[in-house]
Amino acid sequence: MAIAADTPAWLTVQRRDAPLIVSFPHTGTEIPPEIEARCVSSWLARKDADWWIDQLYDFVREVGATTIRTAISRTVIDVNRDPSGVSLYPGQSTTGLVPTTTFDGEPLWRAGEVPGESEIADRRRSYFEPYHAALANEIARLRDEHPRIVLYDCHSIRSIIPRLFPGELPTMNIGTNSGAACDMDLAEPITAIASASRFSAVVDGRFKGGYITRRYGTPERGVHAVQMELACRGYLREPIGPVDEGNWPVPYDAGYAAEIRGVLRSILETCLRFAGEGNARHP
Repeated sequence: MAIAADTPAWLTVQRRDAPLIVSFPHTGTEIPPEIEARCVSSWLARKDADWWIDQLYDFVREVGATTIRTAISRTVIDVNRDPSGVSLYPGQSTTGLVPTTTFDGEPLWRAGEVPGESEIADRRRSYFEPYHAALANEIARLRDEHPRIVLYDCHSIRSIIPRLFPGELPTMNIGTNSGAACDMDLAEPITAIASASRFSAVVDGRFKGGYITRRYGTPERGVHAVQMELACRGYLREPIGPVDEGNWPVPYDAGYAAEIRGVLRSILETCLRFAGEGNARHP
């Protein structure tokens, strides 16, 4: 494994040689002090992180995947949103490039402290663009070595958030941008593994894939992207329903997470087989 040089301290790129990149855009909880002081509360500013997802997937190093992770909170800037401001889900509630509310609709910024256009542009340069430069560089590096690669984007969200979706979210939400981001030869076996488990699963339901999946998923160029959005109850002892500072986030429990972790490992191994099969046809 090689650690990419010349990257900011908050950005971790671990290079490996398998035709698989695993992206962690929302596990970060770091907020520069001058920005955090303007937030309504430190807890609200971190409430919607994809808690412990990087720990859940820490086996990826064993399968040879390259990993890219930002330590910066999505409250500072969300690297999985379209930088133009276009909504990923028109007509549905969501959060933007620099969120103004939590998923539940609670204000994130104190009165008069909502970031303006100039500040958002600065954050794009400081945090958004380096993350995407790293993704693009690793895609190019691995495509030089492999005719076909897979980009797997890791996410999680609480199981019940009425503002975003009705009822209880399925546990495993597979996003392929309605089939545009990857071949069905990859989407179908991933779906089969998820559906054969005891966890509920859906493809291109409420979450079809964010900006990362939609931007980089170009099957015609040998890059197949998939987003996995996990409902937190699949790997955490999640308090179902509203949460507060006293009960969220819950600690990571490796024993509790072991079952879904096995399913996820099978899915990533399937991603590698898919990439390898394509590469075998192009010696």
